[in-house]
Amino acid sequence: MEQDFTTSIQVDQTPMEAFNAINNVRAWWPGEIEGSTKKLNDEFIYRYKKIHYSRQKLIEVIPGKKVVWLVTDSSLNFVENKSEWTGTKIIFELFEKDNKTQIRFTHLGLVPKYECFDSCSNAWADIIRNSLRSFITTGEGHTSLKQA
Repeated sequence: MEQDFTTSIQVDQTPMEAFNAINNVRAWWPGEIEGSTKKLNDEFIYRYKKIHYSRQKLIEVIPGKKVVWLVTDSSLNFVENKSEWTGTKIIFELFEKDNKTQIRFTHLGLVPKYECFDSCSNAWADIIRNSLRSFITTGEGHTSLKQA
């Protein structure tokens, strides 16, 4: 079975605080974001330099529990198949455990057979474990990527 990229973080904040932070995408995903990122059927475009373009639509929004983005269009300029992300889903699931919030991030469809798997999964791991976690816990995300 193909393994979709997934990673988890745990924070002291409530599931609702984490949910609100996740939906403030501009504060933790380094790059340019156009459009709304907060409610069901919102669509936004993400750009990072001339390397990455993608359009996301919020297809599932359950306050304090889950957010799902469907990638409706993409162009990754560092791989042969530039539309590898198109049709994939980016999922944030929140669980309360021992007075902490567990956030499970999954990029459904980002699998090892894709050329961008290594660089994309490494970037997601850094963004989720560092920038998103920092934004949830301190209110400050890292909005510039370490890798150029």
